Amino acid sequence: MTLDVPVVLAPMAGITNTAYRRLCAEYGAGLYVSEMITSRALVERTRESMRLIRFHPSETTRSVQLYGVDPATVEAAVTMLREEDRADHVDLNFGCPVPKVTRKGGGSALPWKLDLFRDIVERAVRAAGPLPLTVKMRKGIDADHLTYLEAGRIAEGVGVASIALHARTAAEFYSGHADWSAIARLKEAVTDVPVLGNGDIWSAEDAVRMMAETGCDGVVVGRGCLGRPWLFGDLAAAFGSGERPPLPSLGDVARAFRRHAELLVDFFGDDPDGGMHRGCRDIRKHVAWYFKGYGVGGALRAQLAQVESLEQLDGLLAQLDHDQPYPGEAAEGQRGRAGTPKSPALPDRWLESRTLDTAGREHLAGAELDSSGG
Repeated sequence: MTLDVPVVLAPMAGITNTAYRRLCAEYGAGLYVSEMITSRALVERTRESMRLIRFHPSETTRSVQLYGVDPATVEAAVTMLREEDRADHVDLNFGCPVPKVTRKGGGSALPWKLDLFRDIVERAVRAAGPLPLTVKMRKGIDADHLTYLEAGRIAEGVGVASIALHARTAAEFYSGHADWSAIARLKEAVTDVPVLGNGDIWSAEDAVRMMAETGCDGVVVGRGCLGRPWLFGDLAAAFGSGERPPLPSLGDVARAFRRHAELLVDFFGDDPDGGMHRGCRDIRKHVAWYFKGYGVGGALRAQLAQVESLEQLDGLLAQLDHDQPYPGEAAEGQRGRAGTPKSPALPDRWLESRTLDTAGREHLAGAELDSSGG
């Protein structure tokens, strides 16, 4: 798989559905990955998991991220995607720091068990066949239990197409600053496949600087694009693929927000509650991100966060000063909740061994029982 620019949209639960992927692609170039999908839910073909692997015809590269802890289930999910021609690329999630995931031994806790990690990745690569299969992971569980170098070498050895590293531990969640030096160390350790860096890319300049400082082959952008789909236009220009777009006025932001809402209504069109209801409810959480730093009154922001129809949304957006220029630094920097460092939730006695014992297998047995699809 060859990308026009070395940029990947990071999978984000509740964010990177078809609507947002299409919107980002309208502004720039790169690889746009689905929300994280639970392998068991996909194998069981739950309604929500099947919705999450639905791609619009304009999405020429169908990229799916899977989460799983059972090698056989992950293998079956990858096989399904390949045999039914539902994906062009599969990514495996070993980076999620959420307690309900790590408590069961999944996400960023899983690579601690080297045998389990190897088994999952090796079987997934084999099941993917000609489809490129990649992995995304974190530095480790905490500063005393790092896993990324060993996991990176294992993944390289069993034939993954690339490795992405979020340069934080699970304990750090999204707090503090990403340790870009870890990306450089992984790049030195893994020499046969591309290494992608993730963490604290808030601008195109950050992406260029990360590649220059670490030697990584590309970047994965997550929270930095929340409410800023045009960041992918900036990134494309920074990597030499087109002219850099002008800084967005409030009118530009309003049009992007409206387009996002429209795409969400379309995406949820077959929902039992109705596409208009689900789409407008979903766009509400994006209000603070889109209008960060712009002069939008609190009362209007509150109304936007309670919008119920596109018609109502149009009326509210018409009240904005569309000529208001880009506010500069106030609109830049960190987005999304950073959280605070904390001891990761782990299965009992998880850290006592690097291999999976009987007790560990019992913990994993319930890790994929949530079949919500994400």
